[in-house]
This record gives sequence, structure tokens and C-alpha cells, in this order.
Amino acid sequence: MKTSFLFISLFLSLFGARNLLYSQEQVKIHSHNDYNQTIPFWDAYSNGATSIEADIFLKDNDLYVSHDFQGITTSRTLEDLYLKPLETALKMNFKKEKQLVLLIDIKTEAEPTLNKLVAVLNKYQSITTSKDIKIIVSGNRPQAETYTKYPSFIYFDFQELGKSISKESWEKVAMVSADFKKFSVWNGLGRLTHEDYNKVSAVIAKAKETNKPFRFWGAPDTKSAWKAFLELGVDIINTDSPYNCVQYIQALPKRLITASNFSTVYKPTYKTDQKEQPVKNVILLIGDGNGLSQISSAVLANNGALTATQLKSIGFIKTQSADDFTTDSAAAGTALATGQKTNNRAIGTDSLRKPIVNIMEVLQKRKYATGVITTDEITGATPAAFYAHTEERSNTDLIAKDLEKSKLNLFIGGGASTFKNKKLDFKFKLLNSVKELQNVINDTVGVFIAEGRVPSVLEGRGELLADATKYGLEFLNKKKKPFFLMVEGAQIDSFGHVNNVGGIVSETIDFDTAITQAIMFADKNEGTLVIVTADHETSGFAIPQGNVKKHKIEGDFITNDHTATMVPIFSYGPHSQDFQGVYENNEVFAKILSLLK
Repeated sequence: MKTSFLFISLFLSLFGARNLLYSQEQVKIHSHNDYNQTIPFWDAYSNGATSIEADIFLKDNDLYVSHDFQGITTSRTLEDLYLKPLETALKMNFKKEKQLVLLIDIKTEAEPTLNKLVAVLNKYQSITTSKDIKIIVSGNRPQAETYTKYPSFIYFDFQELGKSISKESWEKVAMVSADFKKFSVWNGLGRLTHEDYNKVSAVIAKAKETNKPFRFWGAPDTKSAWKAFLELGVDIINTDSPYNCVQYIQALPKRLITASNFSTVYKPTYKTDQKEQPVKNVILLIGDGNGLSQISSAVLANNGALTATQLKSIGFIKTQSADDFTTDSAAAGTALATGQKTNNRAIGTDSLRKPIVNIMEVLQKRKYATGVITTDEITGATPAAFYAHTEERSNTDLIAKDLEKSKLNLFIGGGASTFKNKKLDFKFKLLNSVKELQNVINDTVGVFIAEGRVPSVLEGRGELLADATKYGLEFLNKKKKPFFLMVEGAQIDSFGHVNNVGGIVSETIDFDTAITQAIMFADKNEGTLVIVTADHETSGFAIPQGNVKKHKIEGDFITNDHTATMVPIFSYGPHSQDFQGVYENNEVFAKILSLLK
């Protein structure tokens, strides 16, 4: 009889590749002691478990479901808790595409209990004749030699791995089980020891030779354990939390990724780092949504290092907005750009909705060249905070007009379609690519890198952000005057919002390639201060597991939104030590201006 499983097609989609993680792996989620669920049967079945266990006792010629004999109650019969609901599910064609295993664990004497079970099941022909149901007897079972005398709808759980039985009896075996505690005392936290790993692997390999689905009972029941058993090739995973287990297994293909884009780590010279020397140029790089776990994931996927992690001056900034515990990009960008906390959604305006002068405007009056680069649309919240003033970040038309009126020397970003009916080219020389910046002689230049949304690294953007940073710095430097450049890696945040691990890792690594260009420029041009930070953290990202050598990262999330977690701030160059410590995000503005005499 055919056994089908909850198929988990574990493919990796990171960076456009579809790499097989577990080749044709099949896994069944088994609701262990299902009768302890709040609503037995329905809780597990509706949430995706495809194997359900009921411990049965024969008492007064009735079959009761209970953990022990003392816990038997007349209302909890096998029929009421499982057979009638299952009959209803079949009538409804509910989840008909998935075959269900009903594992009956016999706790009283094997033969009389099994005989009663057969008698009861005979009343439910819709169950016993269904190709979508498989009934397997576990616990106290009759002698294997007698298996063939039981009806065709009765199968057995084989627990004597290595013991030989007849071919006819073997055909009545539907699964092979083993007690996990005989091979390991692992509690599911941390990792299996090498010795225990070898023991567990050996028994699984032996079970695989039987060509029957295999499970452990008495096994640890944690995310780490589920993943370990999945990787080891266990076919049926026991759990007391079927919903959580199903969700974890189904989401794993999106959360367990292998990096394929990399950042070549640049080792700084540190010649002017932390020196009490004048600051001429400032490069502020903002990783939107880039918290410590995002950075850690990129570090570990990138052979254990980034250019950013070579920097010695490190601090943390608090990101709360004026009106909320958790900021958005508009308020956070405004705090960095103006030195004032403001309300969420506000761009360059204070909590009373009045315009605030931003750092670009301050420095433009001091004859500084200024520029903004982003992998967002140029009217996005973070870049807009450095040239626009509006109480609402969705006022795209007003933000676009502010760009036309701005005194920026350079902008690079997406969103060309927003300006189709505007006279932006009267103010800026619009180029077709960032490489054209090498030869342009105009004072004010713009480059649209997309008509609308900028493609991600996963979509083939390549190293456009690094190139934009490199050529943008060369363009500003040719003006022979000090400059301030803001560079945003915008899509770390975008992928955090949709809980996409591959996107987070690829965009964070890509952001580091822009950081590399900034640090290399600083080493060649004394008086350049580089500051790397984030506007906020997105998604409550965590990295429970991975493999540095294989560039693998497993990520997990607590939200689809921003969090209030502090974010790191790295700095390099003269006075970089001034940015160490823990402080509010709006203090960055004053710290920078205090150094620019």
C-alpha cells in the first residue's frame, strides 16, 4: 500500500539559484500523544501534521484514549476523539491530497485490544477502505508471525531493528521505530556530540536499508532537533507541537540559505584612524534595517569577516522616534540628517511639523559638495531626509519637487518614472550609468538606476552600489573642495519586512562592498571620515544555526516590522573615536558638525 508524506521540497532560491538542499527528501510530522492537544485530532490535522498518535486502553470492552490507565474517562473513547472526526474529515474531502497515518499505540494486552480495535474499525468502512488513511499499530503488538491474520487495513510499527521476520509479515510493516535514548542523551539544545552523531547516523542508515519510513520515539522536541533529524534523513518527526513543527519545516527552505555573492575584505591602513587631525570629507553609509544579527549573518556567510568588521571604533545608537518606541525610516533618517528627533513618517520636519535644516543644507552654505546614493527610489524616506521637508513620507510629489530645488551636487537612485513630467534635467545633468561619472564635468549630476523600484542583488543588480559609491566619490573629489556623501543600502530592510533570509544576507554583503569603496577612498585621501550605521533594525532577525565553511546561514524572525533594538555604528578615520559609546541617533548630526570647522 502506497505511503505518501508531507513533501518538503527543500530548495534554495538565494541569488537566483535553485540548489537542492535535501534531494527528494520526504518528512512526515507526527503528532505524538495527540490526545493531549487542546482539540485532539483537529489541532494536528488542520495544522498540517500527517501522522497522529492515540494511546489506547481496553477497559470494560471499550477502547479509551489516555496517557495511563488512571486517566481514563468515559468521554474520551477512540471513536469520539479520532474515528468520528476522521470520518467527518473524509466526508468533507478535507486535506484529501495528504495521506494520514493514524498510529494506534496499544497500552493494554496486545491481542484482545487489537481484536477490539479491528471490531470497532469495521464500523467505519469509509476509513478502512480509504486510500488516504493508513492505520498502524504500535506499542503492545502481537507476535510478528501473526501479522498476516489481521485485516488488510491493519499495519504495524516494527521496533526490533535487525531482527528477521518472514517476507509475508514484513509486508504488513509500515514503519520502523527506535528509542532515541538508546543512542544519545541529547536534549535538543546545542548540538549532538560527534560520538552521539555517529551513533544516531548509524541507526538511521541501518533503518534506511529496510526501505521503510523511520522515526525515533523519546526524541528531543526542539527546532534544533527537528532540523537535525531532517538533515539526518529521519522520515517521521515526533513532536508535541505539530503546528510549530510544521511551520518550521515548511519555512526552512526560505530560512536556510547558501551565500553566493561575496565582499572582498579590505584591510585598512589605519594611518589616520582615531587621530586628532582635521576632518575634511564625511561619508555616511546607512544600512536600512541593518541590525547586529544582519551584520553577523553577512560576516559568517562571507568567510567570517567583512570590511566593516575591520574598523576599530564601534558604538551603538538608540533609534526611538519622538512619538513612538519603534521608529520608521523617515523619523530615523531625519534624526541622523537634522539632529532632531521627530514623529514617524516625517521627512525633515520636527514634531510640530515645521521644517528643520538638514546637514546637507548646513554644509552647502559652507561651500561643501554634497551627494546622496541609494538602492531605493530617490524619493524614499532615508534619502529624502537629506534634502526634503514634508510631514508625510508618502508625499512623493512634494519630495520630488524638493529634489529639484535642492543644492545637491549628486544623486543616484531609482524612481525615474516619478520625474517624467518634471523639469529635473534643468537642475541636474542626467546620466545613463554611474560609470559616466568618470568623465562628466557638470557641477550637478543625477543617475537613475531604475525606472521604479531598484532590482535587488537576488534579481541580478550586481555590484551597482559599490560602483555608484566608487564613481560618486571620484566625482565629488574632483571638485577640489570638502564634501559630504550619504550612501544607503536600502534593501536589507525590504527583505527584513518579508522575512527573506537570502535577501538580507545578499544585501548586507553588498552593502559591505560599498563600505569597502569608502574605506579605500579614506586611506587614499587623508581627512576623510567614514561612518557606517543603520536607521533601525528590521524583523527581529536572528541566526540560530549555520556553517561558516559552507557559507550557510539559517535565519529566523520575530516580526515583519521594525524593532526598537539598538543598532551598531562603526567609524574610521580622524576622530573616529568620537563616535564610540552608546547614544541617541540624533546625536550623530552634532558629532559630525563639531568636527567640520
